[in-house]
Amino acid sequence: MITGLDHLVLLCPEIVSGVAVYERLLGRKADWRAEVEGGGASALFRLGNTSLELLAPAGEGPLGQRLAELIEAKGPGLTTLAFGSDGLVADRETFVRRGLEPGDITSGQSRHAETGAERRWQSLRLPDEKAGGIKVFVVEPGEGALAPAPAAADAVHGLDHAVVNTAAPDRALAFYGAKLGLRLAMDRTNPDWGVRLIFFRTGGLTIEIARRLSESEDTGRPDTFWGLTWAVKNIEAAHTRLTDSGFDISEIRKGRKPGSRVFTIRNGTMNVPTLFIAHETV
Repeated sequence: MITGLDHLVLLCPEIVSGVAVYERLLGRKADWRAEVEGGGASALFRLGNTSLELLAPAGEGPLGQRLAELIEAKGPGLTTLAFGSDGLVADRETFVRRGLEPGDITSGQSRHAETGAERRWQSLRLPDEKAGGIKVFVVEPGEGALAPAPAAADAVHGLDHAVVNTAAPDRALAFYGAKLGLRLAMDRTNPDWGVRLIFFRTGGLTIEIARRLSESEDTGRPDTFWGLTWAVKNIEAAHTRLTDSGFDISEIRKGRKPGSRVFTIRNGTMNVPTLFIAHETV
């Protein structure tokens, strides 16, 4: 079954500068650096409830060429949701029964560029058209899987939610809920905000589906990534750290969820609208 969001993929033009930006943003060092066969380079930040993978072209090869073409056409940004599984063979059979037409299960591995340590996993891809246009993988971690490291109070410790924009909310409900099997936590239309929000909870975070009421529903329009909201324990300390790091950020304000406070990162996140949030503890 699906256990959570294993990782997201952020495409960036160059891995060294991309890592530098996100180490400053997240307040923590990358946990994994590796070359990717076919002309790519990757870096992984292992957080409390998911991971963020940076992927960039690096040298000659079909992958590097494809990544460079994507960046040239669309710029950097989020490309992929990869959900975690504790039984990929059984999950694939379930996806077949539910009409998702999953790809074959493949094995993957990665070698740390500095230590030589190895990670292994198995994964499958769901067709983009079945996922509303979003790239979706399902991954079963294997040998060498990374465990989350403790985070300082001013650093990001996890992902609060990832936002996907849709013009076809019923399609999104069917995919993430009925077919992928995530728990539907909320489906609410708020005319004051001009949006319908659909929340799916998995592995301690939320996949938020947003449909703008000002736009007509359109099942032919693909879904798109909007942004990420990172969770911190001490929002004042995080605000100070990011200000000192040179990010252009808003003032701290009350969040929409009762007991939450947030601030916005205005730029410098590689085309990823970004919010920081802290929740009051009772």
